[in-house]
Amino acid sequence: MRWNHQLQVKIAAAFVCFVFLGTPALRAQLTEDEKNTIAIVKRTKNSVVFVTNIQLVRDWYFNEEKVPRGSGSGFVWDNQGHIVTNFHVIEDGVEFSVLLPNQEQRQAKLVGKEETKDIAVLQIVGDLKDLFPIATGSSKDLQVGQKVIAIGNPFGFDHTVTKGIVSALGRKILGAGGVTIRDMIQTDASINPGNSGGPLLNSSGELIGMNTVIVSPSGASSGVGFAVPVDIIKKIVPEIIRFGKAVRPGLPMTLLTDDFAQRFRIKGRGVAVVEVASGSQAEKAGLVGIQRDRRGYYYLGDIVTAIDATKVTSYDDLFTALENYKIGDVVTLTVEREGKSRRVRLTLVRSE
Repeated sequence: MRWNHQLQVKIAAAFVCFVFLGTPALRAQLTEDEKNTIAIVKRTKNSVVFVTNIQLVRDWYFNEEKVPRGSGSGFVWDNQGHIVTNFHVIEDGVEFSVLLPNQEQRQAKLVGKEETKDIAVLQIVGDLKDLFPIATGSSKDLQVGQKVIAIGNPFGFDHTVTKGIVSALGRKILGAGGVTIRDMIQTDASINPGNSGGPLLNSSGELIGMNTVIVSPSGASSGVGFAVPVDIIKKIVPEIIRFGKAVRPGLPMTLLTDDFAQRFRIKGRGVAVVEVASGSQAEKAGLVGIQRDRRGYYYLGDIVTAIDATKVTSYDDLFTALENYKIGDVVTLTVEREGKSRRVRLTLVRSE
């Protein structure tokens, strides 16, 4: 009787394990948030690619050799094979390869870039099958605290997924040429080396930004990552595809960048005019650039201190202010020369 009782207990325990632990629905209870994340990853992972940058190097004997310079992430933009990634991922490269989610290696060519926004566009060469363009959303209505998902290839591990929130909006990060990238998205979703160029997604699986940079003394994820907003990407990428570069308004003259402002002791005072083309509207308005005398000394001409009602203290200020205009707009510049200030009206032209 005792043996039968022990057997009955074991049989009953096995039955309980089968019913409660063997049922998939009870064994893996997923939250709605988990289900949402899994669905987004399944839907989006085929849009994320691995980008390798090939650079040309010379040895001591001037022999040239192509070697991998670095790698990063990217995402499929359209059915024409355009791949969007960061400028710093493809910088100084002479050849590029794209590894698709199906592990097929494809060659790609550089279509164009916009260094000041850290955006570049590649295009796959040859067969364009098995491409899955990413769904794009909007970044204008983002809110601090909302969920975000980052997909990329950190440290070469393909299709790594991290989750977090929008930590802050409107951040400023210094980009190429000393120009500030504004309105960046800050997130605590882990972003590591190799994540650059990968997509940042909202809870609908839409692209809201491109993972770009981390702030960390060690270079590893520190919970402070930044992404270029998708609204900037949607404006610039079509221009790069059509023209090979971003089309933006500029002034009809050459201006001094912030790198050289200290040399002329005008840092914080405005933007110096370097050169005015002969016969241009700037020359007709009486603007004068930097002059050089017979002894080789340079002398400042006009310094731009404001554009319409916006004060300008640096090239970065002026570059940012011009983003609010379009080619053909007429602006009023406040310029200073030898301590005297005056106003000049000019028509904005396509920046070269």
